[in-house]
Amino acid sequence: ELGHAEHLLPSELSGGMRKRAALARAMVMDPEVLFCDEPGAGLDPLTSAELDELLMRLRDRFGMAIVVVTHELMSIERIADSAIMLVQGLPVADGTLEEVKQVDHPEIRAFFDRVAAGEMRGSKSALELLTGDR
Repeated sequence: ELGHAEHLLPSELSGGMRKRAALARAMVMDPEVLFCDEPGAGLDPLTSAELDELLMRLRDRFGMAIVVVTHELMSIERIADSAIMLVQGLPVADGTLEEVKQVDHPEIRAFFDRVAAGEMRGSKSALELLTGDR
């Protein structure tokens, strides 16, 4: 049910509603793999967590793989089955998040140190997540 949103223009939708509308547009194509680039960007933590839950429900219901590119560690911890750390666009570590955290690489150490310090904006590294079956 769309409720009051049924009569709104796209520009009048909240950030979370826009993200859900984008997912709905993608799902119409019945994809085998869904690609999401920073899905939680610009959302408050609660809405971002709700979007992560929606992604997991879509993955489970439709049996698709979902590839998420994000810097948001909390999102990674919620939804990732495996992670790939990219440095300057090249993969330097992959495995479970815990395995990636253990890799001895200066950019990986710097990423997780910045996360721990709450300084993620402007990071040179990105985590690319593969959710669903490997």
